[in-house]
Amino acid sequence: MNIASEEFARRRRQLMKMAREDAVVLIATAPERMRNADAAWPYRQDSDFHYLSGFPEPDAVLALLPGRQHGEMVLFCRERDPERERWHGEFIGTERAVADYGMDDAFPIDDIDDILPGMIEGRARVYCHFGREPQFDAQLLGWMRRLRQLRGGGVVPKEFVALGHLLHDLRLYKSRAELKLMRASAAIAAEAHLAGMAMARAGRHEYEVEAELLRIMRSRGAVAAFPPIVAGGVNACTMHYQANRAPLRQGDLLLIDAGAELECYASDISRSFPISGRFNREQRALYEIVLTAQHAAIDEVKPGRSYSTAHDVAVHVITEGLCALGLLKGDPVEAIAQGSYKRFFPAKTSHWLGLDVHDVGDYRVDGEPRMLEPGMVLTVEPGIYIAPDDMSVPEAWRGIGIRIEDDVAVTRDGNEVLTVDVPKEPEEIEALLAGR
Repeated sequence: MNIASEEFARRRRQLMKMAREDAVVLIATAPERMRNADAAWPYRQDSDFHYLSGFPEPDAVLALLPGRQHGEMVLFCRERDPERERWHGEFIGTERAVADYGMDDAFPIDDIDDILPGMIEGRARVYCHFGREPQFDAQLLGWMRRLRQLRGGGVVPKEFVALGHLLHDLRLYKSRAELKLMRASAAIAAEAHLAGMAMARAGRHEYEVEAELLRIMRSRGAVAAFPPIVAGGVNACTMHYQANRAPLRQGDLLLIDAGAELECYASDISRSFPISGRFNREQRALYEIVLTAQHAAIDEVKPGRSYSTAHDVAVHVITEGLCALGLLKGDPVEAIAQGSYKRFFPAKTSHWLGLDVHDVGDYRVDGEPRMLEPGMVLTVEPGIYIAPDDMSVPEAWRGIGIRIEDDVAVTRDGNEVLTVDVPKEPEEIEALLAGR
């Protein structure tokens, strides 16, 4: 399931070609972060560092040096250390960095201040993530000072360029291996959602459903891609609700927004369903509007379509539906022009998906919405959220929040829905819940 080391090497070569021979690319691992006192959060590698190396440890810096005679791909990482490994487990070390991770050369991270400045000398530009991590910024400035001291004054790069300008455009297009991982991540998330739906009964709590989601993900070798949203009743009207502590009540809907992360690749699924097992009249009316909007939006995910088209179509369908129910007053065209629909549909319909849940990549190019191309992956997640205190609508509609979200890959001739395994047609949902 893992991505081959040759693919990581190919990405590094492609990035160096874009940077050109007079540049150096520097990227550091994510630091270990403390949860509290001396307890660390579970380590998760920086997505860009992972994309270029697959290297899973902290305390490392990757230097890409196009045209360097003694090796263009250099990794500085922790040395093997039996005493430290006794406490923290085996380190990869410099030898395996070359043998297993395809580096041309590797050096101890403790020696980086003495070695790296000389490698940078004479380069015109440094591509890096300046401003992201203060500790790395300070190191980088230290290397520039060290370089000026070399042999009476080394040639210091004159430009510092944001690495994301080059790298994030590469990450936007997923390879076959990446798509395979994303399908597997989606399958795990789908299984978790089905288990969560089976667990959700009146009298239980949101956190019990959350626990079931996490149980499935961890039992399949994945982790949660983000803290799951398990929002019953009016809680679903809070877009990023994460308390997950309320009891589940008969007659309410439950909104679950959860995704798995497998080998750093994310999935992201939302489903809304009746805790009792059957939609009431108002819930079903709104649900069918959202579902119709999602189907129409997914149909627009194909090569040659604008990124914004799916959202525009979803807005049109939802606004028409809300006007037909009398929840929005007046003509749909007027409601869209005035933006009055945003009271019930305030969010965008899509975001990129990949190594990050909200993945990198520009949404606009030269001021215009980006055109979709094969290999891109995005979510499609329209929703309707009617606040519990919205006195402009009859009481029966208040406090209903519905979101339906799937992960969609752009293919040569259309799209592939990666998360199709979780039912979303109302009849399918009610049949599934009847079998709990």
